[in-house]
Amino acid sequence: MNKKPIFALKLATLVIALGYSLILPVMPFYMENLGAGGREFGWLTAVYALAQTVCAPFWGALSDRIGRKPIISIGIIGYSISLFLFGLASSFWTLFIARSLSGILSSATSVASLAYVGDSSSEEERSKNMSQLGASMSVGVMMGPLLGGILAGYSLAFPFFTGAGISFIAFLLILTLLPESIERSGQTKKRKPFDFSDLKSIIFGSAGMVLILIFVVHFCQTGLQGITGLYVVDKFGFSTKQVGVIWMALAGILIVVQGFLTGPLAKKIGEKRLILIGMFCKALVAFAMVLTTGFVSVLVVFGLFAVSSAITVPTLNATLSKTDNQHKGTLMGFASTAGNLSKVIAPLLAGYLYESNIELPYITTGGIALIGVVICYIWIKNQSLATT
Repeated sequence: MNKKPIFALKLATLVIALGYSLILPVMPFYMENLGAGGREFGWLTAVYALAQTVCAPFWGALSDRIGRKPIISIGIIGYSISLFLFGLASSFWTLFIARSLSGILSSATSVASLAYVGDSSSEEERSKNMSQLGASMSVGVMMGPLLGGILAGYSLAFPFFTGAGISFIAFLLILTLLPESIERSGQTKKRKPFDFSDLKSIIFGSAGMVLILIFVVHFCQTGLQGITGLYVVDKFGFSTKQVGVIWMALAGILIVVQGFLTGPLAKKIGEKRLILIGMFCKALVAFAMVLTTGFVSVLVVFGLFAVSSAITVPTLNATLSKTDNQHKGTLMGFASTAGNLSKVIAPLLAGYLYESNIELPYITTGGIALIGVVICYIWIKNQSLATT
């Protein structure tokens, strides 16, 4: 990939992450002003993940038929509109509609961007380019809350309008800088439409095992991230500053590892071995959290958590994109669905387990990660046998 397309894709990914995260520090106050509470906040969180889960396969399949660039563009401009609606909201239902629209359209951009990388990258460069997209997302997640907090000092609606403006600029840059990847790879006219027989071949073929691993990885990540803030406060009495340092360190390590190390490591030791190492690290992190004794040990364990996340997610996406040249968009849509479905289930399970015993979510997550290690090992062995 040359510099212009990868820059445009990184910008699109950053915008989605920035738009999502810059409203996080503002949302509780914004909802309070509208007379909404915790139940309504839960619905807003759930509808975003649910919309992404349902719509991602549709956007992926559509990008296979009409191209990646139109879908990326639709997602960006629609996301801009949804943030603008947030800023104008005068009732909870306006927020609910805007958040639903945001989830529907953000999945279009993220799925089509991953498929674009799959189209345009050589097999050697694919993990590297996927990692750079992940690093852009991490930058957006890290910058968003800080920027949102600053802008909210002027007006609670200001962060939303700013996000809408940034998204619109990204839309213009996508239109001018991004060539269509399917045309460039000569695949436009030869693609057959997606049908249910394709779905069967995906689920029961080589891609099916990768999708299972994507679900397991995201399940472990979401479960650990969602409960850890509460865990360290209840167990160690951490201050908000200490919790903030942990999340900043997590984002910083993700950016460095995804941006500079994941691609070279995938080349050197192989994508499948790198995924296996990442899965094992997930299990190690979950069990180690139970043994932490204070701020330093939590920081070290979460540093390993960041490394495991940085090497597994982009490498799994890169591996998945190699399994079917005809339906890369559809595959990325199912990958997004697997990841988003875990974001709905994992926090709920972790919350209920936490009420029984604060260590139980980590023990359970560690066990699930070990199951993922076994699945990954079997997958690697089967792939090795298939190639001999």
